[in-house]
Amino acid sequence: MGLEIERKFLLVGDDWRSLGEPVLLRQGYLCADPMRTVRVRIEGGQGVLTIKSKSIGATRGEWEYPIPLDEAAELLDRLCERPLVEKTRRRIEHAGFVWEVDEFLGENAGLVVAEIELPSEDTAFERPAWVGHEVTGDKRYYNSSLIRNPYSTWTNP
Repeated sequence: MGLEIERKFLLVGDDWRSLGEPVLLRQGYLCADPMRTVRVRIEGGQGVLTIKSKSIGATRGEWEYPIPLDEAAELLDRLCERPLVEKTRRRIEHAGFVWEVDEFLGENAGLVVAEIELPSEDTAFERPAWVGHEVTGDKRYYNSSLIRNPYSTWTNP
């Protein structure tokens, strides 16, 4: 079983915008149950099917499989729940780790988060100056939650 140990943060300021090359991601959910998610994603011309288990702390099971681009597009267009999650992602190296900064589009426009994957939950890391408040445990920020409760509908972000 693969494990994903990920922490998620809001951002401060705009200094991150000059770092990393933005790549468009389009993703949707075949299953967005709190116990498990099944996601289809197109990123940079590649199709990926991802299955994730329920999070316990910052850790959850994760399995990823490449799928043909045309099949990923068909799943997104025909079977995934709406709305799809679209965002630009920048991968930014900082102090030995890669931060993924996601700027959401569409119904989630205005939301920007940074994620860092770690080898263990107790791994120490240095936060870049543009990383602010941690939202790891807040389910509103899960991509799978944004299809049912888009950021544009939040009254108190």
